Amino acid sequence: MENVEKTMRNVIALQLYSLRSLGSLQAQVLGAASAGFKAVELLEEHLEEPTVLKALLEDHQVVAPSAHVSHLALRNHLARLIDVCEFCEIKQLFVPGVAFRTPKGSVSDWRFMGWELARLAERLHNAGITLGYHNMRQDFLPLADGRFGFEVLVDTARGSPLKWQADIAWMNRAGMNAADWLKRYRGILVSAHIKDEAPVGTHEDEDGWSDVGDGTILWPSLWKTATECGAWLLVVEHDNPRQPLEFAKRSLSYLSRFNA
Repeated sequence: MENVEKTMRNVIALQLYSLRSLGSLQAQVLGAASAGFKAVELLEEHLEEPTVLKALLEDHQVVAPSAHVSHLALRNHLARLIDVCEFCEIKQLFVPGVAFRTPKGSVSDWRFMGWELARLAERLHNAGITLGYHNMRQDFLPLADGRFGFEVLVDTARGSPLKWQADIAWMNRAGMNAADWLKRYRGILVSAHIKDEAPVGTHEDEDGWSDVGDGTILWPSLWKTATECGAWLLVVEHDNPRQPLEFAKRSLSYLSRFNA
């Protein structure tokens, strides 16, 4: 993994969730490639047919350095996921948030999740795969002890191979200073999601998101902070783009200046 990361510094990938309205996985991979992306981030559902997936990636000359999978899939199907990752050369798996019985969970809920992800990270690390946690907005709701769920999870997992994929826009929506969090947890940061917030009251049909570079998030400084703090995989995303291919093209054009 050390050598892989050293040869893949500042990779800009596209989260295929952004292109889901195009339909099939084939259409999504083709769309990403036609927009100029050389790397994509997969979803759990994309791993169901690894032979098809690998052929699509090779046909369109795209790599998939990472994928999002649920903690339940890791708990119940770890051996299969390891096999798929090895076959398709996926080097990082990220758990995109966790759901509890209550909206924000309890301290004990988050502590248990930190413990479980740490154990899973150990097993994946032994197979040459990095496991990371991908934060959500609700991870920054205060708990009974005054900490946020995200803090409890990563503090519990401290000392394990568990890493962090920072969703900067969700931190922003939660009212956090993202730069401060990136610096605080720079020791585990390996990736960041790059999406942009539209001005308040606009782009409501896109859930308030915009093309990267057209919104209100100060990406020049945050890109610099994220990469300096260890994020080598920068994943472009839009949760509900009106024009997915145009979003992908415009966002990549904007971000490429930071990667020159």
